[in-house]
Amino acid sequence: MRNKKIIIAGGSGFIGQSLANYFGKENEVVILGRQSGDRHKNSYHQKLLPASGEYKLCYVKWNGRDVEETWSKEINGADIVINLAGKSVNCRYHKKQKKEIFDSRTYATKAIGEAIRRATQPPKLWVNAASATIYKDTHDLPNDEFTGKISDWKKDNMPYNLIDHIRYRKNRLLARLLHGRNSVSYKELELDFSVRVCKLWEKTFFDQATPATRKIALRTAITLGKGGVITPYLNLCKFGLGGKHGNGQQMFSWVHEEDVARMIEWLFENGKTEGVYNCVAPNVVSNYSFLKTLRQVTGHRIGLPASTWMLEAGALMIGTETELMLKSRWVIPARALQEGFTFKYSLLKDAFEQIIAGLPRNKYHLF
Repeated sequence: MRNKKIIIAGGSGFIGQSLANYFGKENEVVILGRQSGDRHKNSYHQKLLPASGEYKLCYVKWNGRDVEETWSKEINGADIVINLAGKSVNCRYHKKQKKEIFDSRTYATKAIGEAIRRATQPPKLWVNAASATIYKDTHDLPNDEFTGKISDWKKDNMPYNLIDHIRYRKNRLLARLLHGRNSVSYKELELDFSVRVCKLWEKTFFDQATPATRKIALRTAITLGKGGVITPYLNLCKFGLGGKHGNGQQMFSWVHEEDVARMIEWLFENGKTEGVYNCVAPNVVSNYSFLKTLRQVTGHRIGLPASTWMLEAGALMIGTETELMLKSRWVIPARALQEGFTFKYSLLKDAFEQIIAGLPRNKYHLF
């Protein structure tokens, strides 16, 4: 794909920067985010010259919720819009955090939809980020786009967590006393927060009327590359803590960062694609196998396991949720495979070897 204009909303994070790096050498990439073009000391539409070559890349400021001329004009005449905007779910699920996670996704999606409707030359394709977390906690069969199981119920998703259970009981009691058993506040406590976020995000996306623009929700698994989640995993291996999490049997769906970009490119070039696609490598592994493979590739023999209670304590200290480590995500890319997409990194070992080869030794080893 060459000489296309690609808009990446919320593109300052790991995945956004990975996509910019992949597409930026032969296409014009505009990143919409909270920072302006001064972030890299480049003027608007000025070519950057990073170590890896010449890129045509610029940053345009937006607040993630309002349609403003400063950024909406970029969508007019663009070929692809990729929306990644949304507050990270790597946090504790308190009331304020939950509202920010919901709002950051829905407001940004609605704003992009409105900007596309106003465009005289709307983009050909709009790819909206989605998550493989939408499928229920599964240990018996994989989930695909056709038969995958999606459940709102907390009991079908969130693995048992003592700290979360205490928080749940407290909130349930408060909701019952303040609002009653039939209140929305009380009933919502039985629903899984992450799945609700995924469903609302996709509904908001598909509710946007953009008749001249194809829309694809890309349900992406945990993305592996030279940044993002790989960093904490490498740190665990460094200090001999890269063993299984919990019982290690929870399934771990993953995808290499390059295959995320390659799938978006493939979706653009295949003009009939639309709807929901799972962006996950076809060979899913267990949490035990994931960490064992990482230790083998990085040359670490020792990997002490972390029991559930240890993970709960650690998550509380660093401000995250154990769901991110303990929920079994068994997802396969049925649609993409059926329609002819091939993964460059279908095996975890190959993905790890490519990533580790590009990192300095001190990133994954003490010496």
